[in-house]
Amino acid sequence: MALLKQSCCVAGRFSTNHRWLSPRSAPLGYSSCLSTAARSSADREDMKKELQSQDGPGLQDFISGELSERSKWAEYRGNLKRQKGERLRLPPWLKTEIPIGKNYNRLKNTLRELNLHTVCEEARCPNIGECWGGGEHGTATATIMLMGDTCTRGCRFCSVKTARRPPPLDPDEPYNTAKAIAAWGLDYVVLTSVDRDDIADGGAEHFAKTVSSLKERNRHILVECLTPDFRGDLAAVEKIALSGLDVYAHNVETVRELQRYVRDPRANFDQSLSVLKHAKKVKPSVLTKTSIMLGLGESDQQITSTMAELREAGVDCLTLGQYMQPTKRHLKVEEYIPPEKFAHWEKVGADMGFVYTASGPLVRSSYKAGEFFLKNLLKKRKEEISAAEGDVS
Repeated sequence: MALLKQSCCVAGRFSTNHRWLSPRSAPLGYSSCLSTAARSSADREDMKKELQSQDGPGLQDFISGELSERSKWAEYRGNLKRQKGERLRLPPWLKTEIPIGKNYNRLKNTLRELNLHTVCEEARCPNIGECWGGGEHGTATATIMLMGDTCTRGCRFCSVKTARRPPPLDPDEPYNTAKAIAAWGLDYVVLTSVDRDDIADGGAEHFAKTVSSLKERNRHILVECLTPDFRGDLAAVEKIALSGLDVYAHNVETVRELQRYVRDPRANFDQSLSVLKHAKKVKPSVLTKTSIMLGLGESDQQITSTMAELREAGVDCLTLGQYMQPTKRHLKVEEYIPPEKFAHWEKVGADMGFVYTASGPLVRSSYKAGEFFLKNLLKKRKEEISAAEGDVS
């Protein structure tokens, strides 16, 4: 399943809001203390701003990779590599607040009314408040998870619940999904799903119907599909690639050498690579995208080799993020990768020729910073195509 579904999983260690005592709240009997409180109010405000500045990275941080300047993260002296029998503490760059606002509640209510699921909720994503709440750009983003909330596979990193035979598909889901997204007024949407090995085509037809329903309602909306591997069924891949989507995403999840250790036995690197290759083959204009989790015990050489294989396969976009253990039953984090190392991999990706590389501790395969970039990239590409067609005519 998806990187964002898997390791968006955070077991809930987030920074807390701080309440500050104002002079107005002091008891009357302590009026002599008011002058001291007033003199120190500026200091308190400075402290408050400093603490607030230590939230998770913003849009430009994700795009530039310059995360280490956000605070005094470079001074962190905690252990980043796990020793035998040890559970690593969460470093400061992975602690983020979850803002909850009107937009967040509106999206959640709409989802419940239409019986829709999001990977944001199922995988306990740390970015859910920012994406649903609108964040820096005021544009709400939610990644819709199709075909229910129960997966037929059991990857060792993923918190989505599993079953051999999940409930049947909801035939109204494609229509309801299009209806919800139209109501939100989004211009970029991500559709993903659980694995459904219990269905003949893995749910590809269901996926394609959802895309076509969205495009019928709004032909300008940009659609990214983050799909399963369909057990290597290339006919299923083709059905989705030709459905009218703009970005075809499928996650390899980890380096080649750790596939059997991390993913369900029915998934493997070559099978995932064939999915991405075939999507590009049947629709050369589509952007292909994949994601890798770091912190599972991979070496630098393994990361470099995996990135090279992806680029050779024609993959356009790559995201790299920190693996986060969702529960004690899942794989332990072997290493917390510092922000400056993620910045290094972003540069490596750019040097290899990826159209877009997002690399950072909180980067996920479907995250609004990446979607903002891809939206502009797709818009630019379409303008170039239109200009070229105009020159020919």
